[in-house]
Amino acid sequence: MNNLKLRHWTDREAGAAGASWAPIDLVHLFRMTMGDRDLQQEILDLFDQQIGILIERMHDAEPATLATLAHTLKGSARSIGAWDLVHATERIEAAVAGRESDHVAELAALAVAAQRVHSAIAEMRQSEAGPPADL
Repeated sequence: MNNLKLRHWTDREAGAAGASWAPIDLVHLFRMTMGDRDLQQEILDLFDQQIGILIERMHDAEPATLATLAHTLKGSARSIGAWDLVHATERIEAAVAGRESDHVAELAALAVAAQRVHSAIAEMRQSEAGPPADL
């Protein structure tokens, strides 16, 4: 198993990406895994897969199922410190609880937050892998 190289995202980088903070709170992740890099990689790999599965299911879900899927994703996002994703799932839960019939805006915000997390995980994998051999 390859180790992910955890690097600290600065506030400027997060701001340039259009977010209020970095996609993944690496300090939080470090604390949750007690610094175990193999565990960090395993958790991030599983989370990366889970994002795609749950969001795909959300698009055609009935409101109760949508709220359940959002709640599941929220718990996982909290465990790695993906705070923008946590907030996006909370907005979906609130929209369903408020009996709003259209969740398009909330799902779009969720997709943006999820893509940022996915990109951050991919970047961590790439930074650990180093430059391509042909360079």
